[in-house]
Amino acid sequence: MNQPLTYTGGLAATNAYLLDLGGHLIAIDAPEGFLDFLKKKKIKPHSLFLTHGHWDHIWDAADIAEWAGCPVYYHPDTAFLCLEPDAMLSFGLPQKLRPVQATQLLDETTPLPSSWSQARLLHVPGHCPGSLCLYLPESDQLFGGDVLFEDAVGRWDLPGGSRDLLLRGIREKILPLPQKTVVYPGHGPTTTVGREKTSNPFLL
Repeated sequence: MNQPLTYTGGLAATNAYLLDLGGHLIAIDAPEGFLDFLKKKKIKPHSLFLTHGHWDHIWDAADIAEWAGCPVYYHPDTAFLCLEPDAMLSFGLPQKLRPVQATQLLDETTPLPSSWSQARLLHVPGHCPGSLCLYLPESDQLFGGDVLFEDAVGRWDLPGGSRDLLLRGIREKILPLPQKTVVYPGHGPTTTVGREKTSNPFLL
């Protein structure tokens, strides 16, 4: 299994990941401090993938894209949060953020960059409009943003949230994956699909 490099930072202790797909480095999400982390590691990602547009996941996004000169990818339904981050002032954004423009908008049917090596996208809204999970079937890894956690799921009480959409998406798109699939969440420790299928109280 290709183990990602993990960074956790910012006010919400948000996870970001750096994934090496055959020499192509994908940064997944961009919490506060991730840019400094990458600079200290002397690593410039080749792509930046945003699972969704909540402030704690896009904090350093515009700066990383500018510094690394890399394309940015996210779902069209989350574009309004990425392009107008002041919209998040009503639900806890602690300061103004720079807007981040997508190089390409992605959904489940969009052809992915050839360098993304067999990756698949799963659209699982409910926590945030346009939430995307990046799934790697060859290595049984899922980078899920704030959709699924150890013994929990993403909150649905923020603007655009929906409990029904979230739980239905998890049950229909994530739980059918191989039970050994490792879930790399936006907060907290990794887990597996099998563990959450049998013990997550929100899914029983």
